[in-house]
Amino acid sequence: MSKRNFYKTVIQVEVLCEESPFEWDDLNSVAYAINSGECSGSVREISTNRLTGAEAAKALQAQGSGTEFFRLDADGNDVED
Repeated sequence: MSKRNFYKTVIQVEVLCEESPFEWDDLNSVAYAINSGECSGSVREISTNRLTGAEAAKALQAQGSGTEFFRLDADGNDVED
């Protein structure tokens, strides 16, 4: 099992629009709409939690990322370079 620490932070983005529901493609489009566009918005941290290697591996897989992103195997063990 990995002895490294991993962290999961959940953020919430709230967007207010006039006339129609907010449509977005990615976080860049959200940021543009809030910072330069015609929407108002706020971002707040909901939670931050420390994860074990096994939890980090599962979280990566749930996001559709490979565990090798953090140099872990599927069980959360460190993989040598």
